[in-house]
Amino acid sequence: MVTGAGDGIGKMLAVKLAQAGMTVCIQDIREEAARAVAEEIGGGAFPLVFDVSDPDQCFDGAQKLAQRNEPLCLLWANAGVGVGAAVTRAPRKTIEWGISVNIAGPIWTVQAFRPLMQPEAGPAHIGFTSSVAALAAPEGDFPFYAMTKHGSFAVAEAIRGEVSRDGIGATILCPGLLNTDIWDGARARPERFGGESRMDPSIAAHWRKAPAPDVMWPHIERVVSEGGGYLVCATETDSLQRFNARAGEIGNAFVQL
Repeated sequence: MVTGAGDGIGKMLAVKLAQAGMTVCIQDIREEAARAVAEEIGGGAFPLVFDVSDPDQCFDGAQKLAQRNEPLCLLWANAGVGVGAAVTRAPRKTIEWGISVNIAGPIWTVQAFRPLMQPEAGPAHIGFTSSVAALAAPEGDFPFYAMTKHGSFAVAEAIRGEVSRDGIGATILCPGLLNTDIWDGARARPERFGGESRMDPSIAAHWRKAPAPDVMWPHIERVVSEGGGYLVCATETDSLQRFNARAGEIGNAFVQL
């Protein structure tokens, strides 16, 4: 199962996993998008519609998936939203939206669907989509987005440590800038978070110039087949430099007591 698979990185993962011979559950909050991807993939792919930011909906979704009586071998917590806002000035609903989807969403997803995985019966793996924004100091026009991705990375780290004791592998994927529709995440915003239903398309130009998510697949396939780990797919030339600068700054702040 891949969450947020109606487009972007999630759709790419779903397509590639299906091509690798897996029956894929296409999760998205948008029923039309989930069904369209499932129909495009074929081969038994099917949609599952719920809101990852709502724990009750996550557990209801897990019950529906359990009724199929099929083993869940791979779970990829990919769903996320791009929120351009300042942490200190963002409206309350914007803060709730970003935290509920990007940070709490992976927690509810794993809590709900992890019980359906049976590592004793065969390979089991959980993937997480975070961002290179989680590896550098928040800056630019998206400090709140970066903050939520720092949170999503921490969640993935914690879960990775827990499930490894159960024989479940885990991969933490940190993509750089890619040509996806995450900029228009407001179109999938649940009514309870309010706000605009669509973002201004003029901001999409920055994303449209970036590589397609498919460029990551050979590296994803390799890391997952090796049992998991970290995978940073940087698409901007200064990503490593920014990561090293932040790591160096933190390292220099250490005082051994």
